[in-house]
Amino acid sequence: QVQLAESGGGLVQPGGSLRLSCAASGRLGSGDVMGWYRQAPGKQREWVAIITSTGNTNYKDSVKGRFTISRDNAKNTVYPQMNNLRPEDTAIYYCNRIGRPWDWGQGTQVTVSS
Repeated sequence: QVQLAESGGGLVQPGGSLRLSCAASGRLGSGDVMGWYRQAPGKQREWVAIITSTGNTNYKDSVKGRFTISRDNAKNTVYPQMNNLRPEDTAIYYCNRIGRPWDWGQGTQVTVSS
């Protein structure tokens, strides 16, 4: 069972940027599509972005043009670069494999506030 460790969250002002990391304890295989999710207070967890092993990406409409997801297969790590952050991006951010999820990590808190 692969363990996931998210990091890089924090408090940022609107318009600011953060780069999160998700490190997997095991190898991310060529068939593993990885996703970033977020859960805001009182809301369901939602997907934000996905990336295949070859770098194909897809994004939730509300983050298109602001978030960029990347992946380092050699380091078994996935990164979302989040720019022009908005208060509505405030949430706990998680990563996981799409379709065949591993146990969820603890996530990393992102708070966008002035």
